[in-house]
Amino acid sequence: MSKRSLFVRLVPCRCFLETVPKEIFSFEKTLQELYLDANQIEELPKQLFNCQLLHRLSMPDNDLTVLPAAIANLINLRELDVSKNSIQEFPENIKNCKLLAVVEASVNPISKLPEGFTQLLGLTQLYLNDAFLEFLPASFGRLIKLQILELRENQLKMLPKSMQKLTQLERLDLGSNEFTEVPEVLEQLTGIKELWMDGNRLTFLPGMLGMLKQLLYLDVSKNNLEMVDEQISGCENLQDLLLSNNALTQLPGSIGSLKKLTALKVDENQLMYLPDSIGGLTCLDELDCSFNEIESLPSSIGQCVNIRTFAADHNFLTQLPPEMGNWKNATVLFLHSNKLESLPEQMGDMQKLKVINLSNNKLKNLPYSFTKLNQMTAMWLSENQSKPLIPLQKEEDPETHKTVLTNYMFPQQTRTEEYIPNSDSESFNPAVWEEQRKHRAQVAFECDEDKDERETPPKEGNLKRYPTPYPDELKNMVKTAQSVAHRLKEDESSDESGKDAKPVEKNHIGVQDVGVKVIETPCPNGMASDVEPQISTNTAAQNPSASESKDTSESYSSQKVTLKSSEGSMMNHEDTLEVLPASITLNYSLILPTQRNKASTL
Repeated sequence: MSKRSLFVRLVPCRCFLETVPKEIFSFEKTLQELYLDANQIEELPKQLFNCQLLHRLSMPDNDLTVLPAAIANLINLRELDVSKNSIQEFPENIKNCKLLAVVEASVNPISKLPEGFTQLLGLTQLYLNDAFLEFLPASFGRLIKLQILELRENQLKMLPKSMQKLTQLERLDLGSNEFTEVPEVLEQLTGIKELWMDGNRLTFLPGMLGMLKQLLYLDVSKNNLEMVDEQISGCENLQDLLLSNNALTQLPGSIGSLKKLTALKVDENQLMYLPDSIGGLTCLDELDCSFNEIESLPSSIGQCVNIRTFAADHNFLTQLPPEMGNWKNATVLFLHSNKLESLPEQMGDMQKLKVINLSNNKLKNLPYSFTKLNQMTAMWLSENQSKPLIPLQKEEDPETHKTVLTNYMFPQQTRTEEYIPNSDSESFNPAVWEEQRKHRAQVAFECDEDKDERETPPKEGNLKRYPTPYPDELKNMVKTAQSVAHRLKEDESSDESGKDAKPVEKNHIGVQDVGVKVIETPCPNGMASDVEPQISTNTAAQNPSASESKDTSESYSSQKVTLKSSEGSMMNHEDTLEVLPASITLNYSLILPTQRNKASTL
């Protein structure tokens, strides 16, 4: 029919939808994409499941408690997003949606997956973060086409053996669960490229991970790791290794064999030294070994010539190896809170250095070679420093008779609870210092205060406010409480099913309230033509606040959740309704007032 061959734009802004608009069902024979993001919809009507051509359904951030069994009628459904709702389970007959490729159901109180779920053999991406899962079905390995599997923030302790069949899996996120050891099935997942196991209870990183030759990213931070097996060197393509916040006392000597490693984070451990083999990491771009017990750095570290960011703060370093001068690309150095008494002259060769933090050390002066650091924008010498760069003066060191740089912040004082600054102390006398300053040559960096490199303040725009997340230690308690609340709610609803519930008035703006008219115009020659929407003026007459929407537009912020496509691309959908000859796209993405802030974790 010619009326189907038209182009319509529908903009139902600020619509607090509590139900799925009935108007969309007039397109049930052609509707392919439906977006009802960020509304207050509590249930899905039966008519929705008559839209058999629907292949993308997006309903994140609503108030759904049940995913109806009628979803099995959507036999062409390929992408389903029901994240951030209150859904407790998938219906068993979801297995009839055989074309499903992407399922996003994170932030729902889902405690288990039905066996029917494992019959979705076309599934390539599954997101079930922040749920209540304690185990996966034994037949989970049927999902052999899975490429992305995210199960962060659940209560998993083990994986089913059948998962060894998931040979196409490339990304696996098991962070913030309850694993005490690395699951053995991972050894068979040789195609995996990204593995997250942070925030668990691991104590040992086994050598079997060395079998993952394609692994690019490994995060095992925030565990209780005491040892890393030497066979980790088998991950020959590894680029990012995160071992932060563990109980490591040493690193494996074989770590230098990870020739493609670009980021190594071992901060917040109990390391007393770095192995000499660290010099083999010639591609290393970032090295963080802060908050350890390291007393000295190996000279071989100078071979890491591509380092740009180096953090070794909060250690026990008394000196630095001169070979660090080979870091021609270094831009940021964090060396504060150590016991440094001097710095090597060779550091003046780091001519790309922009930021260095040397506060809370025992330095008496700086090497004169620092005058060559022309790109320096911040040099922190004290925690109470008022400006990023303080002028330096050159003078002769009475002990070495070398020309050095100094100012009123030297010699540095070790910060202790008993230490009270005194301007009349022997270390600093303002009157004496001012007299001496007149006889010293002034030194200023090219990037001094006269160069205003401050960032431009951000422009005003739509801001989002999110609730403060629960601390990690309270997360499981909150989940348990929510689970009990859901069960009580179910019991109450079943007991009162025969009683008339007292109606509750809710202020909302529906599709009709915004006064949108869809004008259908037949298109000549079967070509689509633009038809602009007409906004009824009766809306403003009936609702005076509507006429003030322009003045108050800044009090609204847009919350939109995009749906990941099976090809890995992100879709950005406007608030539009497009009706094409064989395709219709409906978008009810919500623009919310800032007073209604719903959590958004994705």
